[in-house]
Amino acid sequence: MGRHGKKLFYGWFVVGALFMANFLGQGGVRNGFGIFVETWENEFVSSTASISMAASIGWLVNGIAQPILGRAADKYGGKLIALVSLGVLAIGGVGIAFANGLLYLIVVYGLIMSFASAGISPATCGVIVVRWFEKRRGTAMSVLAAGGSVGGLVCVPLMAYIMEAVDWRTAWVVLGLLGFLAVPVIWIIVRNHPREIGMKTDGAETIKGTNSAVNDGVLVKKNWKDALKTVPLWQLSAGYFVCGITTSSMGVHYVRWAVSEDISTSNAAWAFGVLSAINAVAVILVGIFSDRLERRKVLGIVYLVRSSAFLALVLFPSTQAIWMFALIGGASWLATVPLTSSLTADIYGVRHLGILFGLATMSHQIGGALATYLFGYAFDYFGNYDIAFTFAAITCVGAGIVSLAIKEKRYSVRYAYNRNL
Repeated sequence: MGRHGKKLFYGWFVVGALFMANFLGQGGVRNGFGIFVETWENEFVSSTASISMAASIGWLVNGIAQPILGRAADKYGGKLIALVSLGVLAIGGVGIAFANGLLYLIVVYGLIMSFASAGISPATCGVIVVRWFEKRRGTAMSVLAAGGSVGGLVCVPLMAYIMEAVDWRTAWVVLGLLGFLAVPVIWIIVRNHPREIGMKTDGAETIKGTNSAVNDGVLVKKNWKDALKTVPLWQLSAGYFVCGITTSSMGVHYVRWAVSEDISTSNAAWAFGVLSAINAVAVILVGIFSDRLERRKVLGIVYLVRSSAFLALVLFPSTQAIWMFALIGGASWLATVPLTSSLTADIYGVRHLGILFGLATMSHQIGGALATYLFGYAFDYFGNYDIAFTFAAITCVGAGIVSLAIKEKRYSVRYAYNRNL
């Protein structure tokens, strides 16, 4: 896989290091929030909606930060952004341990940590990865995204165990310390571009024309603002908005739903771990398939599969539904990330990928911010999540239809050679 001569292509080491960052950022900080909701409700004397508001603000702040840090990564390199962001995230993780109320949680988690986590998201780390890979771009982005899945598999059950064995504050200290350990790995291994060590992009020999073919896309050449006038960016952003609704809501409310159904926190955390384990495999397989098939078709199918996972939560008894969701949802959970980022790079090029995928990710986080709070409000009002989960299933169907409508063969650089025949 990805070999130049007899040596493993160095780009895979870069992906591996960024995998660690996503492991902690998405897998720990974002997915780990949900296991503490009930505990914080009791300790801070708050409602589910109030605790959800901290996460909701966090998703909104993270969304605003995506294009800002994505643009910074385009200009100054993703490595610098990732290093600073990971350091701030590690400090914030330790800082959460000193939380004494909802306001503290909103400031540290909702503002500081959520802004910093945008710096190690696929939107910013992807700026580095797509410069290393052309031929295997989908696979490489999938491995990066799998960091979030593996992080959920390890961090969520680990934090739940520490919370039950010691207390919730210790769990956050451990996560923060893991962040500090990852900083030197990024510093030593990651390079912003293959040319920094005298190498070429993987698959560069298959690209017709000059290097500008890689930097520029069919629709955008010099000015990234031109992309705002094109349909594919809005289609990708609309689908990603729904992705935000469905993933962020469950990152916060999955365990809370399970507890409301008399399933223990530890069992719910393990179920989320199973979901993450399945997704770690599924997201890589999706990436491999997307390098061989039209990415829009794979993306559309992923959204439709996710819709059925939410329906399972409504239609089946909770003891069955929790595992059905883990199995079906796991097959689709973070698979949208490499597909959306790769399609953005294929259509618009990599010159402005940070800002463009950052904008798409902002729509994702806005959807997440709305859903995180509204799902909590729905639970407080109705006493269950049935309305919220049904709404999520319907939006996934819409996202699937919109994704399938993308005219990939007309605009993607992958099909440029065939268009010129």
